[in-house]
Amino acid sequence: MTPLLRTENLTRHYDSDGPAALDNASISLQAGEILGIVGESGSGKSTLTRLVMALDRPSSGTVFFEDRQITALSERQVRPLRRDFQMVFQDPYGSLDPRHTVGRIIGEPLGLEDNAPRGAKRRERITALLEEVGLKPGDIDRYPHQFSGGQRQRIAIARALITRPKLLVADEPTSALDVTVQAQILKLLLTMRADHGLSILLITHDIGVVEEICDRVAVMQQGKIVESGSVREVLDTPQEPYTRRLLSAEPTLARLRRPT
Repeated sequence: MTPLLRTENLTRHYDSDGPAALDNASISLQAGEILGIVGESGSGKSTLTRLVMALDRPSSGTVFFEDRQITALSERQVRPLRRDFQMVFQDPYGSLDPRHTVGRIIGEPLGLEDNAPRGAKRRERITALLEEVGLKPGDIDRYPHQFSGGQRQRIAIARALITRPKLLVADEPTSALDVTVQAQILKLLLTMRADHGLSILLITHDIGVVEEICDRVAVMQQGKIVESGSVREVLDTPQEPYTRRLLSAEPTLARLRRPT
């Protein structure tokens, strides 16, 4: 089966004299799958994300989406494809324009569609999605500062889903939230996967988050993927010393939720 997303030997140098920010990274993601990319700060996760989202170009290597090479496409050529791959950022407040209503924020990506709904139909689509992510239809006319952190992340998820994408790239979507709200957002992502057949590339530093919702995981260190496989395989029998160090680090979501 052809992967929905795959990268081949992605490398990115920001400084020709320094080490690569990303070094020959190859991943694949099947339709309906959740792949976790885990590693400490500076491991290359954000660079990989930018290349997958076509926000930056690799020094070498290729990104394929639905078996179409997108690496060499211009922004004009990539733009119509963006409705099929959307992103949720780490800071829900920083990624939402405080001057705009929730309705305008969520509806903005509809500009990527040729026949986007307008007027009452547009509002109906937005309010239906608000309800789907656990908010109220009346929230459409409110502003980001009127919501909690968890609610703002639900708004960000709704904005990413409004174009009915095939791939959602979630960059540390729960790291700014407390443990209880983290669990709620992770449950929401699982629900969206089940209801829409959504594929998710989840970027995180938290092994517990990976254990909670991912099917497979790739571990990154200093720009390289040092270990990958099914979640159970990697977490139960890690082969790399770096992976073992991550597993023995700070308490994670899954450990905090397990009974003692």
